[in-house]
Amino acid sequence: MAVGVQHWDAFTRLAGKGNPAGIVLAAQDFSDSDMQAIASAVGFNDTAFVLSSNTADLRIRYFGRSREVDLCGHATIAAFAALHHRCLLPPDKIDGIYMLETKSGVLPISIDLTDDHSPLVVMTQGVAQFAPFNGSRDRLARVLGIAATDFHATLPIVYGSTGRWTLVVPARDLATMQRMCPKPDEFVATLADRPDASIHPFCFETINPEAVVHARHFSSPTSGTLEDAVTGTASGVLGAYYRRFVAQTVDGTPPCVIEQGYEVGREGSVKVWVSQEGENYTVKIAGSACFIRDIKIDRP
Repeated sequence: MAVGVQHWDAFTRLAGKGNPAGIVLAAQDFSDSDMQAIASAVGFNDTAFVLSSNTADLRIRYFGRSREVDLCGHATIAAFAALHHRCLLPPDKIDGIYMLETKSGVLPISIDLTDDHSPLVVMTQGVAQFAPFNGSRDRLARVLGIAATDFHATLPIVYGSTGRWTLVVPARDLATMQRMCPKPDEFVATLADRPDASIHPFCFETINPEAVVHARHFSSPTSGTLEDAVTGTASGVLGAYYRRFVAQTVDGTPPCVIEQGYEVGREGSVKVWVSQEGENYTVKIAGSACFIRDIKIDRP
């Protein structure tokens, strides 16, 4: 029996752009090994499996090509766009907020309709965490294929997480970003404090004039891919980083728009809002998604 998987591109409204995700809308009959086999066969960076939940409106598990991960932003955006498109979301939500169970906790998700009635999925992530990078800046530069002088002169290189850890790396300019050519086989030794982390460089020079920052995302070697086109969780971290280390904005300001994916021909954008309470930074991200096609995978 074949398994139906929907292919959606997240953080874009254009087919072939943004970040592709596989979506399985009714996954309750699949075992862990089934879900991993399906995700591996689909071949995207992440596939979302939608399940019922005893503690929330629904549950999603996320599988990459070779392992399960706790949270995936772009697959969440795509999954809720798919559920909305199929009218499968609970219809009695007066406040319009759906509670999503993930391995990173229970997260609020809402859907805003744009002027043309297409859905914009808004995802609240976990409270941002930061940790120092104690590795060698020279070695990190070599791993990225640049020089240490190509890092931003004053901003810190730090680990950050709103559900998955990434190393936030401020770069000097767009030319530096475009010149990066990472060596993933050296990531683990370079990121000794958090060897399973990804690397998320950014700069303030952008291609889209509406964007505030330009980013790339080099995945953890265990993910099975080198570069992720447009990342939700890492964009949430970058939004919190921007508020903490760059611009101390107040709550209620317009979102920070992050562009990503240009270097791999799959450009897209993420809107990020950050609110602060004491030392805590709470992050919301938002993005659109585009249905591409139905995929049939042989059941494991």
